[in-house]
Amino acid sequence: MKIPESPIDLTLDQIRATASRISKWVDKTPVVRFQGMLVDREPWLANVWLKLELFQKTGTFKSRGAVNTVLELDREQIQRGITAMSAGNHAVAAAYAAKAAGASAKIVVQASANPIRIEAARAYGAEIVMAPDGKSGFAAAEMLVKNEGRFFVHPFEGRTVSLGTATLGLELTEQLPDLDAVVVSIGGGGLASGVAAAIKLVNPRCKVYGVEPEGAAAMSRSFELKRPTTLDAVNTIADSLAPPMTLPFSFSLCYKNVDEIATVTDDEICRAMYILFRDAKLTVEPAGAAALAAILGPLKGALNGKKVASIVCGANIDHSTFFRLIERGEKLAR
Repeated sequence: MKIPESPIDLTLDQIRATASRISKWVDKTPVVRFQGMLVDREPWLANVWLKLELFQKTGTFKSRGAVNTVLELDREQIQRGITAMSAGNHAVAAAYAAKAAGASAKIVVQASANPIRIEAARAYGAEIVMAPDGKSGFAAAEMLVKNEGRFFVHPFEGRTVSLGTATLGLELTEQLPDLDAVVVSIGGGGLASGVAAAIKLVNPRCKVYGVEPEGAAAMSRSFELKRPTTLDAVNTIADSLAPPMTLPFSFSLCYKNVDEIATVTDDEICRAMYILFRDAKLTVEPAGAAALAAILGPLKGALNGKKVASIVCGANIDHSTFFRLIERGEKLAR
């Protein structure tokens, strides 16, 4: 698959045009003030706001980039259809985007994907091709591009993806125009690249903090090396934050606009999942709790006394896995 073009700066006009183009298929998600038992003990957390992107179409932010990408395809390509490779959430978003555009979708999903995500992708009309792992999955998707002429919808890399996720950042600045900081999870960087670019265009003084699992800190490593890189292995419960590599477009936008990256442990993520369930009444996947985990952990000193937005990016998780992880988090929250 061809690596997307070298990054260019996103502009507010481009982001606003993208928001208008995808508005029919993408929801404006709410923000709410964090409250509950933990705020009673730590009052500074009352100035933390939750951007509830878990209520987005398909249950995650992924639909913004996928819809924007597919809507840019010409009629001939729409007739040939699309493909994608995913650990789950992007499969759902790509299937949804294909349905919105009237294209067929044949999507490769690795065997470790949460079953609820596979079921959701099928519900949107996608044909699912299973692959044992990520490497073989990308190879299978390449063959679909070559043999069937399908367009590969990348999960996190390229201009259309970052412009799609930038609409979330723009939306947030309109809802909370006086933020001191935004905390956003990082997997491959598709979400953070767009959100950070939009935040800095509208409110340059606002700090943007990225968050990665300790066991999948590819962007942190890339920041150290000042270039995209690939990890030898990843190990985290946050499967949707676990691509083993960064790529040029999303890396460059993150490197320019993300002020700092924090890493969190799986235990810290589980604790944040439990707190979001107990205090905010939210059922989230591990990636959706990563930002709050950082606010309660490594970023606590930097953010205490600040007005902060935490992006709750997704909620596609089956009930048995969810309850297993929040039981682990409940023990840590005592």
